[in-house]
Amino acid sequence: MKIAFFDYIWTLAEPPKFGSGILCYQLALRLASDNDLIFYGSKAAHHQELEYSEDGITYRRIPNNFIDKILGLLYVLDDWKIFPAKRPFFTSILSDFKYYWQIAKDLQSQNCDIIQINFAFHVSPLIRAFNPQAKIVIFLQTEWLTQLDPKMIERKLKAVDLVIGCSDYITNQIRTRFPNVPCQTIFNGVDINHFVVNNEAKKNQKKEMKTLLFVGRISPEKGLHILLEAFNKVILQYPQVQLKLIGPEGKYGVLPIQMINTEDPYFQTLIPFYQGEYSDQLRQIISPNAANSVCFFGPVEQLDLVEHYQDADIFIFPSVWNEPFGIPLVEAMAMELPVIATYSGAFPEIVEDEKTGLLVERSNPDALAEAILRLLSDENLSQEMGKAGRQRVVDKFSWEQISETLLVEFHKICDPTC
Repeated sequence: MKIAFFDYIWTLAEPPKFGSGILCYQLALRLASDNDLIFYGSKAAHHQELEYSEDGITYRRIPNNFIDKILGLLYVLDDWKIFPAKRPFFTSILSDFKYYWQIAKDLQSQNCDIIQINFAFHVSPLIRAFNPQAKIVIFLQTEWLTQLDPKMIERKLKAVDLVIGCSDYITNQIRTRFPNVPCQTIFNGVDINHFVVNNEAKKNQKKEMKTLLFVGRISPEKGLHILLEAFNKVILQYPQVQLKLIGPEGKYGVLPIQMINTEDPYFQTLIPFYQGEYSDQLRQIISPNAANSVCFFGPVEQLDLVEHYQDADIFIFPSVWNEPFGIPLVEAMAMELPVIATYSGAFPEIVEDEKTGLLVERSNPDALAEAILRLLSDENLSQEMGKAGRQRVVDKFSWEQISETLLVEFHKICDPTC
């Protein structure tokens, strides 16, 4: 079977170190042994060739172009609210048009059986126009299909053979809104052979401080303002604790407010954090007692996260919005960390409350502080949850299982009799 993967323009055609391209890469890597795999992405300045192969994957690079640079200026129209809220510019065919046109044109000569598009659902009609023979699959990690204009979405989905949601939370919403659209849930995954704790090193660690860890974008919907309020309370009762925040800040971290579901009851609580720099507001929340115990570490390449999970004692994901999945959660669980998350989105599908971690109410610093203190004061419970979390990841969230499930779905749409 010949399969092509691509997503946003900022994904480079190389083994990715950050971002959404990791999903394409991890799946392609595991499917490449028995299938012909193409991975499309942008050409970076350091790339010498437009095509190269590694680990059975053929990377095809799309050069930067002047047209998309000009069209990129139109994204400001969403900030100015020129476009209707439910038809933002990023869903327009003009959004990075030349990049996707070049992919569609190149795919025409590849004669692929399957074309999987991550996130960029809006280009499916363009891809279909050049590739009428291919089966087109959309892999979604967002609520966009159910947030945006249903008539617009329905038109675009006519070009699609299968929509995959990264959680039942996403898939069930799509099924409800578009009952005639073929839709399946396939979870995101984790490399269980890479994200594995070194128990001997852990045992020999002599730590006076406990470490709380967050990994993700430094963005309002992730609820870091709630985490810092909770941490201010925790440190008063447990001074031997530090908080490490790993992830990009500023324009590389903050999700545009237009991409958040305005119908979410917690949406209004996030608006003040978009008035000014979110990182600056976070630093102002930190109390004098906690000032020397909070570290903004910046972004870390995914493969290098292992050492940070290894050094941590508790992983916290305090999202305020409904999280579509939460890959850092499964990474932390794979590393045998007890986790604390919120009752939001897909989190209850990942975390078994009171077994692999604790779930707390969204936007509730008191409940979050109580959960943190509970795990800090009960090492046996933390260890039990960590081991149970690892087992859950091995059972449900390994990339090997995810890729096998995906391949079954590919065969079904190519041959409905199988």
